[in-house]
Amino acid sequence: MVLKFIEKMVFLFMILVGTLGNMSVSVNYMFIWGRSTGKKPIHLILIHLAFTNIILLLAKGLPKTIAAFGLRNFLDDTGCKIIVYLERVARGLSICTSSLLAMVQAIIISPRGSGWRRLRPKSAWHILPFLSFFWTFNSLISIHLIHSITSTGLNTSHLKNSDNYCYFILPSQKTKWIVLPLLVMRDAVFQGAMGGASGYMVFLLHKHHQHVLYLQNSKLLYRTPPELRAAQSVLLLMLCFVFFYWTDCTFSLILSLSLVENSLIVNIQECLTLVYASFSPLVLIHRDGLLAGYWTAQ
Repeated sequence: MVLKFIEKMVFLFMILVGTLGNMSVSVNYMFIWGRSTGKKPIHLILIHLAFTNIILLLAKGLPKTIAAFGLRNFLDDTGCKIIVYLERVARGLSICTSSLLAMVQAIIISPRGSGWRRLRPKSAWHILPFLSFFWTFNSLISIHLIHSITSTGLNTSHLKNSDNYCYFILPSQKTKWIVLPLLVMRDAVFQGAMGGASGYMVFLLHKHHQHVLYLQNSKLLYRTPPELRAAQSVLLLMLCFVFFYWTDCTFSLILSLSLVENSLIVNIQECLTLVYASFSPLVLIHRDGLLAGYWTAQ
């Protein structure tokens, strides 16, 4: 009973904190977007990431919390299909958007003589085709879930349980061999790009740190440019994403290899899918002082 109560409180806390945090981040950057003359591409990406996090929290966390409080069969067949489909699409969008954020930030802080500088987006509208591609790609590779998800209220004797409010019908071998390579390719490509961009940012920030030490030894004053402060925030976000993603994968692998389903490991794994969406806006709020800046502007 104690574990059940803790589970309810953890999911409820993550949803409330994550939703409010992401709404604060998105409203702040939309306010900056409306007031500034030069629309920064990084602001559009952060707005999209916050919006994606809200979808993931509501699609994954809200039904899970309602189910944890005892209301099991509250979704019909159509509701299950919509909720699980949105959750999978939002999770894919989170990976793609985080990768794009790291790459764009790395390009922004690259030296003027670098070849990467030529790839710098001239305006925020140059980001829209990438975001449209992410939505189309993730929507298509998750389309099979519409036929594979059904509510627990139906006859589930031939189904495999994947949650306590929806069931997942095992896909055919043909569907597996089409969808699984696409999912692996998506995660490998975008996380590889994220890792490369993050490593490049670490290298540039290290050079900047050495430059600051030299200026301090020379008794010269120097302020960190806002682009580098933003790069530090983005780098921290990427480290959080990679840590929670691979921890989630590790627990998923343990569950798939385990002969007996462990409810504690299942609950931990489900929490890990929401941690990045819940606490990534707090990183931006803490690092960039978004709430203070927003209320001062108001």
